[in-house]
Amino acid sequence: MSVSQSEKATKFRKLHEGPGTFLIPNPWDGGTARMLTALGFEALATTSAGLAFSLGRRDGEGLVTREEVLAHIREIVGASDLPVSADLENGFGDAPEKAAETIRLGAAAGLVGGSIEDATGDERRPIYDHGHAVERVKAAVEAARTLPFPFTLTARAENFLHGRTDLDDTMRRLQAFAEAGADVVYAPGLPNLEAIRSVCAAVAPRPVNALVGAAGRSVAELAQAGVRRISTGSALHRAAMGGFWTAAKEMKEKGTFGFLEKAVPFPELSSFMAGR
Repeated sequence: MSVSQSEKATKFRKLHEGPGTFLIPNPWDGGTARMLTALGFEALATTSAGLAFSLGRRDGEGLVTREEVLAHIREIVGASDLPVSADLENGFGDAPEKAAETIRLGAAAGLVGGSIEDATGDERRPIYDHGHAVERVKAAVEAARTLPFPFTLTARAENFLHGRTDLDDTMRRLQAFAEAGADVVYAPGLPNLEAIRSVCAAVAPRPVNALVGAAGRSVAELAQAGVRRISTGSALHRAAMGGFWTAAKEMKEKGTFGFLEKAVPFPELSSFMAGR
C-alpha cells in the first residue's frame, strides 16, 4: 500500500522534532533513490549539483530549469515511499512571489519539504539584501502554510558558498528566517564545528541542517554540536563519480579492469530496481 503525501509530511516533520539527529541522503535519480530506501534511510532529499552534473551542466549558474527540476522531483518521489525534500535553489526567480510559486509547484510534484536560499545566481551580487531575503522566505512560508499537509520549509543562508565569510551576518539571516516562519535553517559551507555550534545556539530551538564534510566528520560530532538533520548534498554523487573516473582512467591508461573487483554485483544492483 502506498504512503500518502500527508503521511509522509507528518513523518518528515516528526523527524525534525527529535530526539535524535537524522541523516537525509541525496539521491540523483530513481535508481539511487531506490537503493537508499532499501538501506533503511528515513527520508530523501534532492541535490541540485547531482542533477546538474548528471545532465552535463554546471551547478548554480541557472542552467537547469524549474521544469527540469520538477520532473526530477517526480522521478525521485515516484521511486520511493519515503518523504522527499528538495533543493529548490532560490525559487527560480528574484521576486518573493516566485519563491512561493515554486513551493506550491514542488508540493504538487510530491514534495513534503523544500529549501529556498538567499543566493541570487548572479556572482556580481551573489546574495540578496537582508530585507529582500527575508521577504522571500516569508512568501515561501505563507505558500507552504496553505497546503493541506505540514510542508517543512528550509531557509538557507549561502554566504559561505560565495566568499562572504561573515558568521555574524549569516546567523542574523538565519535568525530572521526562523522568525519569518522557516521550519529548518541551513548555512552550507560553514568552516568548522565551532561555527556550526554557534549557529545552532543562535537559532535554538529551531532545527538546523548541516552538510557532511570537513566541518563534521561523523553524525556523532554534528549531533553534539546541536545539528538535527544532516544532508549529503553532492557528496554521494561525487563519490560515485570518483569510482567511475578511477575505473575509466584505469581502462584508458593501463588497459586493465581491476575496478570490477569493487563493482556492485549485477544481481544485487538489479534487486533494488523496479520490475514489471
